[in-house]
Amino acid sequence: MNGADAMLVVQWMFVGFFVAINVGYIALNLVAAVALKRYRDANVLEALPDLYSGLEPPVSLLVPAYNEESTIDASVRSMLQLRYPQFELIVINDGSRDGTMDTLKRAFDLELFPRAYWPLIEAKPIRGIYRSRRYPDLRVVDKENGGKADALNAGINVSRYPLFCGVDADSILEANSLRRVAEPFLNQPDTIVSGGTIRIANGCEVEGGFLTKVGLPRNVFALFQVVEYIRAFLFGRLGWSPLNAVLIISGAFGLFRKDAVIAANGYRHKTIGEDMELIVRMHRHYRLHRKPYQITYVPDPVCYTEAPETFKVLKNQRVRWQRGLCESLTANLSLLFHPRGGAPGWLAFPFMLLFELAGPLLEVLGYAFVIFAYLLGGISFQAFVIFMALAISLGMLLSVSALLLEEISFHVYDKPGQLALLIVAVIAENLGYRQLNSMWRLWGLWKWATGTQGNWGTMTRKAAWSKPT
Repeated sequence: MNGADAMLVVQWMFVGFFVAINVGYIALNLVAAVALKRYRDANVLEALPDLYSGLEPPVSLLVPAYNEESTIDASVRSMLQLRYPQFELIVINDGSRDGTMDTLKRAFDLELFPRAYWPLIEAKPIRGIYRSRRYPDLRVVDKENGGKADALNAGINVSRYPLFCGVDADSILEANSLRRVAEPFLNQPDTIVSGGTIRIANGCEVEGGFLTKVGLPRNVFALFQVVEYIRAFLFGRLGWSPLNAVLIISGAFGLFRKDAVIAANGYRHKTIGEDMELIVRMHRHYRLHRKPYQITYVPDPVCYTEAPETFKVLKNQRVRWQRGLCESLTANLSLLFHPRGGAPGWLAFPFMLLFELAGPLLEVLGYAFVIFAYLLGGISFQAFVIFMALAISLGMLLSVSALLLEEISFHVYDKPGQLALLIVAVIAENLGYRQLNSMWRLWGLWKWATGTQGNWGTMTRKAAWSKPT
C-alpha cells in the first residue's frame, strides 16, 4: 500500500466515524420521537387542573450553594412556590466566600435550629442548621466547604423524606415540575431515579422566583447552548429512557430514592461529574445484583438554569464536564459488556465510550487530518469539500431534527421571531462552535488522562434574568 492509498483509507475511516456518530444520534432521535408520542398520549389530562391522589411521596429538595449570592434568593423562592402536597427545602451553604449565607439570613429570616440528624453518609462538618421564621419547611445547612458532592451528602443526612431532589442553586423550577418528575415513582414502584429537562434561563424573565416570560438570550454563546440543551435532553436522554439505559440524570434536576443512594454510599467526593457517576454506579449495582429497578427521564418537568456567557467560563465548564464523563465511565468499567449488563452495559456504555469519551479526539483528528492532507496535496479539493460538507451537514440535520421534535411537542418558544432565531442558531453552531466545543472536550480528556487535579469549579452568575421580589 502506497502513501496515497493509506491516506485514502484513513480518510474513509474518519468519514465512517462522522457518519456513525450522527447516525447513532439520529437513531436515538427516532426512538425519542416514538417515546415522546406515547408519553404525550398517556398524559392527555395534563391540561386539567392539578389533582393530587394523596399518594404522592414527600420530597426533600436539596440545594447545594457555593458563592450563589446573586441567584440564591430567586431560586429559593421559585422552589417554595412549587405545587406539591408535601416537601421540605434544604439549602446547603458549602462554605461560600461571598454573601450567600447573609443573603439567605436576610431574605428568609433565619434562626439557629438545633436539630439532631444521623450522618449516614460521610460529609464535612456542619457548622449550624437554620430554619426560616417565615417558611416552616425551609432549612439552611451551613457547613465547611467540601464540594458539590459533599454538600449533597450532607443534605441527604439532614433530610427527613424518602425521596430527595437535587437542584442547582442557580435554577428556577416551574410550579408543577416536582409533581411531574415524581410520577414515575407512582406509576413504577421499582423506580429509583427520575430526571426532567433543563432549559436555559438566559433571556427569560423571573420575578420573585416566578418564571413570567420565556425568551431567548442575546448572547451568542448562551443561544448556542439553547440548541445544545434541546438536542441533549430530547433525544440524548429520552432516546435511552425506554431501554432503561439513561446514564446521565442532570445534577440540576433529578429525583432520587434516598435509601437507594445511601446503599450506594452517596455521591463520590473524588469526581467532578458526581451526578453521572452516581447514576452509572447505580446501574452497575442493580444490574450486577439482579435487582429490579427503573431510571427514567421525564421530558416535560422543566428546570431553568443560567448558562455561561463568556468564553472562559464556558470553556472551563465543558472541560470539567468531559473530565467528569471520563471519571464516571472508567470508575464503573465492570458494567461494560457484563453478562448481566443489559442495555446499559451493552448499548449505552459502549456508545458513551466511543462517541462521548473518545469522540472529541476522533473529531479533532478527523478535521485536522483532512485539512492538513488537503494543504499538503494528499487529497483533492473535491474530497476535502465532500468530507467537510458531510461532517457539517450531518450535524445540522441532527440539530434540526431535535428542534423540530421540540417545536412539535412543547412549542416553548412560541413567537415566530424566536423560532427563526433558533433555526439560525442551529445552522451557525455547526460552523465553528461545535468544533470549538470538541477542542474544549479534548482538553478535558487530556486533563483526565494526565491526572490533572479537578474541582467543582467557579461559575460567574450575572442573573440578568432575575428581578427582585
